[in-house]
Amino acid sequence: MYPAIHAARTPDKPAIIVGDTGDILTYAQLERQSTQLANALRAAGFVDGDVVALLSTNAVEVFVVYWACLRSGLYLTPVNTHLSPGEIAYIVNDCGARALVASADLAEAATAARAECASLEIALSFDPRVGDGERGESIEGFGDYAEFVASGSPEAPDHQRRGNDMLYSSGTTGRPKGVKPPLPEREVGDPGDPYVMVFGGTYQMGQDTVYFSPAPLYHAAPLRFGMITQSLGGTVITVKKFDAQQCLELIERYRVTHTQWVPTHFVRMLRLPAEVRERYDVSSLTHAVHAAAPCPPEVKKAMMDWFGPILH
Repeated sequence: MYPAIHAARTPDKPAIIVGDTGDILTYAQLERQSTQLANALRAAGFVDGDVVALLSTNAVEVFVVYWACLRSGLYLTPVNTHLSPGEIAYIVNDCGARALVASADLAEAATAARAECASLEIALSFDPRVGDGERGESIEGFGDYAEFVASGSPEAPDHQRRGNDMLYSSGTTGRPKGVKPPLPEREVGDPGDPYVMVFGGTYQMGQDTVYFSPAPLYHAAPLRFGMITQSLGGTVITVKKFDAQQCLELIERYRVTHTQWVPTHFVRMLRLPAEVRERYDVSSLTHAVHAAAPCPPEVKKAMMDWFGPILH
């Protein structure tokens, strides 16, 4: 399954919400914009196996770009926003990206990195600080992302080969290394996605799932779990910046069912005064997944005492 199915059934349902800015993208908007971007890239000469690099803070556009690649046989390489311009340029060059999409709040890094990427054919920027259809700041020398998207047809082609992501290691033992899996031999709407089948099944995810991760979307887990959620018709909640108390407020406000954390998130939430933690209703949670680092037993026990026996 993919956004087109849910856009037809529940067009006004949020596909993604950025909790600390209030930005919302519905399934109808996600379907239209990702189709337009996919068609615009095809019209620009992109073919199966080409790569689009993405340098962005957490924003609704991340999933538009991701699904545009997933529905047009392209690879998406999201780049760590905390890297230096030289490190960003290395990844963009190494993955062979023909296009770079960047958020305007990263203008300095994006501009400096682009200067070292001679093979880039398209560079686009958007401003995540404005609403859909509004014109914000742009990066000098970059094309306008919204105009490029609008140039593409909103009609989905008959064949939409499933794309993939190409993610990079953290580079702790040298230069970051890209992991480039083969493109699946199926259409984007065909069943059989391993992430949806394995993780969606393991964690009982479905159309009523409300998935929240405060981590950057350039990481594998929040990006792919977001894709799983949207494949199944649920809602993704993210934030631009982690704030322990705000996370609890968002869980209560949106009746979040699934969350994903690293142990540091747990530690910072547990440091909140007891009266603050008790102020928020987290009873909607059914699954809290933690990864990326070992979780100290005393921290995990404290979280289970608080959230219940739902940690994975």
